[in-house]
Amino acid sequence: MTTPIIIERLRRRFAKPLAVLVGIHVVGTVGYKIIGGPQDPRLDALYMTFITVATIGYAEVISLDDDPVGRLFTMVIGFAGIATTWYIFSTMTAFIVEGEINVPLRRRRMLKAIEKLSGHYIVCGIGRVGTNVAQELTLTGRRHVIVDVAQAKIDAFRDRYSDTLWLHGDAAEDQVLADAGVARAAGVFAITGDDAKNLVITLSVKQLNPDARVVARCHDVSYTEKMRRVGADAIVSPDFTGGMRIASSMLRPKVVSFLDEMLRSEEALRVEELVVPAQLAGSSCGALGARGADYLLLAIRSAGKWRFNPPDDQTLVAGDTLVFMTTPEGRRRIEARLS
Repeated sequence: MTTPIIIERLRRRFAKPLAVLVGIHVVGTVGYKIIGGPQDPRLDALYMTFITVATIGYAEVISLDDDPVGRLFTMVIGFAGIATTWYIFSTMTAFIVEGEINVPLRRRRMLKAIEKLSGHYIVCGIGRVGTNVAQELTLTGRRHVIVDVAQAKIDAFRDRYSDTLWLHGDAAEDQVLADAGVARAAGVFAITGDDAKNLVITLSVKQLNPDARVVARCHDVSYTEKMRRVGADAIVSPDFTGGMRIASSMLRPKVVSFLDEMLRSEEALRVEELVVPAQLAGSSCGALGARGADYLLLAIRSAGKWRFNPPDDQTLVAGDTLVFMTTPEGRRRIEARLS
């Protein structure tokens, strides 16, 4: 599909100037044929036109000596031909610089890269909230794809994180989600600034991949229940969360400061959760290695109950959720142990 798009764009930009250039050669050939007379072949007339337009001036095969009309004709053909040729070159330069020829090729390369992903995340909407989400995914080493209808927003994010995979399009369309690899995705963030669009994205994701976890952004509380009905696994209201954060900054400032410092630390410390697989059922926290240089087991959620700071002899059950404080590298090490 890429090649026809490029051809169509080239046709629209260059069809007319190329037609003018061909017309100049036709007029020039006819004119030089008349000037030269029947003894000069048409090929010589075309050659005269070409060397005039191309500013080669190699050799005049049709004599213009003592022929002021012929010289005037040459000046007109030269001026028109040179102007048209430079217009074509400048248009081609702008065409390449503006990226018109590169956009379909870049999209094709991006789709090929996305096809290799599995267990990744899709960020639908790369505005103020989406930028922070994608940044967090980048800092913690999670593979993801950003999707937005505004190419400028995508470019602004990629100026900071150039390796980010992206798609320009409306995430509410099934084909865009399919191109982003929703069938293989672990989760989708429906976080555009439009609650109605987030609702449609949630519904589409659950139809295309029921196993994908969907976190939806919601401003209007009237949409909350609708999003829950169509399958949103979590619904976040920035207004509510912001209000709670403001209250916490007043009531428990040291806790907020601790969390902020953790998020800003050079080690990219985070509180992560991992699930105990069936093959490790019956083993203990000590055997798992609950404490390491770059991770610390904080709690275990088992049978709907939390156990904080579990001892080394705590028995693990398949499906238990382990909550660690860890770096991205520590998380990968723990995942390797659990697998």
